Amino acid sequence: MTTPSEPGHGRPDPGLSAIMSERRQLVNLAYRLLGSLAEAEDVVQETYARWYAMTRAQQEAIESPGAWLTKVAGRICLDLLRSARVRRESYVGEWVPEPLPDGTEWISGRPGGTVDPADRVTLDESISMAFLVVLEQMTPAERVAFVLHDVFRYPFAEVAEIVGRTPAACRQLASSARRRIRDSQAPAAPAARQSGLVRDFRQAWEAKDIRALVGLLDPGATMIADGGGLVGAALRPIEGGERIARYLVALADKAPGLTILERTVNGQPGLVAQQGGVTVTVAAFDVPGDRIRRIWAVRNPEKLWPWTPGASGQREERRLRHHRAARG
Repeated sequence: MTTPSEPGHGRPDPGLSAIMSERRQLVNLAYRLLGSLAEAEDVVQETYARWYAMTRAQQEAIESPGAWLTKVAGRICLDLLRSARVRRESYVGEWVPEPLPDGTEWISGRPGGTVDPADRVTLDESISMAFLVVLEQMTPAERVAFVLHDVFRYPFAEVAEIVGRTPAACRQLASSARRRIRDSQAPAAPAARQSGLVRDFRQAWEAKDIRALVGLLDPGATMIADGGGLVGAALRPIEGGERIARYLVALADKAPGLTILERTVNGQPGLVAQQGGVTVTVAAFDVPGDRIRRIWAVRNPEKLWPWTPGASGQREERRLRHHRAARG
């Protein structure tokens, strides 16, 4: 494979391929830290911009470019997490992490509907909506220490350089985060059981069958909707199976022609609601046993771009322009 030359240097850069190969790892890390693919991509863009802002001599002096990129991306994420607390105080309604489709369902503006594998987030239990919601409850330092060490297996000595604490302090942060996960999450039901419940839920919703919906929901179930003030959505969590069922049926009554599809959402069985071929809601479910305990319904159109034709292509064009500008 021929490696392109860097502008202004006039000779091949033998490390360019290695540097760009880190992109997928960085996107995966930043998404788990921020709960937003859009913000994760922006973080990766900024990370590469800082790399290309250095001279060739400065780049070659870095012993491990991958570790350097991770450190920079981690610090940018940490700063964003600290500022996010302030920004989300003014967010209209509830804030829910940005939902991700399965890689095979990812909608792209590119010809053929394909997407660069480097842009995909690896789907596993660490990006389930239930997991991401617990991460949102952690302090920024806890979240970064936990994700870097427990999910990506970085040693605490390297985590400490990113968080700005001692390795011992980072160990304590990760331990505290681990307790939060353990205390708030029940084991998920088998995948087949989840799929069956979500399928039954879709059919009951389409039939506007309140009784059937109530039977599928835990009596203490909670539904959280995220409209971001851009579209109609409940501003507070809806508590109780019957209240959720009545709310969903009322929504269906107000949206004639609504199509509800079964899709993978953050690696788990979920539902996508479309009107006129446009995705208007993506719902993720928490199914710890024989009933649905929690539903997260994302309606904010700014969080649905991976599910929307053309939107991901526009973001890709913006990313490439930014990348080219960063390289000079």
